[in-house]
Amino acid sequence: MTLQEIQNQALQLSMGDRWRLVQSLLSSIQQETLVLSPPTTNANSLASLDPWTKSLIGVIQLGAEDPTESHVDYLEEKYS
Repeated sequence: MTLQEIQNQALQLSMGDRWRLVQSLLSSIQQETLVLSPPTTNANSLASLDPWTKSLIGVIQLGAEDPTESHVDYLEEKYS
């Protein structure tokens, strides 16, 4: 199966299923990244990041609240 075919199938999923897919993919990428390079928090490691990547730092705030539920609540409020 090609990447394009996977993308087309993913776009046919419901919003909730797509959101769970995104979370699953991000989790997988984070786990692989942690295995490949231990986390560092020094300024030099952040300075070498692409500007687009730097713009994502701090966007996701993990907490006790389920991020899927809060996003769904946000979308319901926005579009109702």
